[in-house]
Amino acid sequence: MNDDIEAIKQLKARYFRMMDTKDWDGLAAVFTDDVEIDVTGEGGGVTHSVADYMPFLRDAIDDVITVHHGHMPEIQLTSSTTASAIWALEDQLWWPEGAPIKYMHGFGHYHETYEKTDAGWRIKTMTITRLHRLVAPPS
Repeated sequence: MNDDIEAIKQLKARYFRMMDTKDWDGLAAVFTDDVEIDVTGEGGGVTHSVADYMPFLRDAIDDVITVHHGHMPEIQLTSSTTASAIWALEDQLWWPEGAPIKYMHGFGHYHETYEKTDAGWRIKTMTITRLHRLVAPPS
């Protein structure tokens, strides 16, 4: 049980590191192939596979400096191969010169489910909800 919870924490840590370092192949590997990701609150939509999500994400942040942190996970094992969690989220993003936004500092939550596969724990579903955003327009 504790090993599974620790493995899910490690998975989420990899998610943040891969996103912020723009390691797209490494990031794709934290998800199940049929991952469902809901970013409607971020101005996106719902994708139903890692193959659909990764091009959306790359288009959105490939040239953006990002720093993502997840805190205080509430992880619940729902079976020997499934789990759910809520993570407190804090992120900061800096867009390149000429973008419609210069900077954003956001706060909210990740709501996720996980599936244990032959390759280990993977993110099965993810929904991002925001509590607050601080946004700076270009100078």
